[in-house]
Amino acid sequence: MISVGARVEAIALEGIPIVAPGDDLAKLVGAALDRGALTLQSGDVIAVASKLVSRAEDRFVSLAHVEPGARAKRLASITGHDPAHVEVILRESIAVSRAVKGALITRHRLGFVVANAGVDFSNVGADDEVLLLPEHPDATASRLSETLGCAIVISDSFGRAFRRGSVGIAIGAAGLPALHDQRGRNDLFGRALEHTETALADQVAALADLVLGQADEARGAVLVRGLRFPRTRSTAAALVRSPDEDLYA
Repeated sequence: MISVGARVEAIALEGIPIVAPGDDLAKLVGAALDRGALTLQSGDVIAVASKLVSRAEDRFVSLAHVEPGARAKRLASITGHDPAHVEVILRESIAVSRAVKGALITRHRLGFVVANAGVDFSNVGADDEVLLLPEHPDATASRLSETLGCAIVISDSFGRAFRRGSVGIAIGAAGLPALHDQRGRNDLFGRALEHTETALADQVAALADLVLGQADEARGAVLVRGLRFPRTRSTAAALVRSPDEDLYA
């Protein structure tokens, strides 16, 4: 049974340094818990920013070493992006959804529909480098969950096609039901819910995103406390609609 009390907390795990390739994320997060005198409790979830995972996995790409192909050059002429940047985006994607001035929307190889396949310049460092999304975020979440002994969500900030602004979403998850199926439960008036499935992992990511921030906050992980859920083997992949289910592909 999944439940939420009248209070849910999102507590920044302070003091995690800028992650370098090869760093042990579980060790860094564990040290941050110790610094904050935080002891993990049942129902705790730790949300880790995807950039920490990508940096630890050395998912950096130098655009100076990327030779754009004909397709990348054509799409760059439409979007205004650097052709080398577009080439990296295409390598991370399985399909292009939209290409307009200032925006290239693709279906990432992990199934997410996202701007620029999540290939990002922000908080990377070198001007000619970009950072890719983690290689296998669900697998990374599983390893972190096993080591730390709590549920894990790996979060990223995605824009939405029909709304302004970005929100945190889960690109990796372990130890909690990523998708909470509430069909069959009754509403306040006894009517059975027929279609309600709640993206629990995304809700955790969105809450954590408020604390993680997008600029120079230097917060890479957040402890979310106050949920109750069964431990499961569910992953963030459960949240991704297949292309044949995507009504706006």
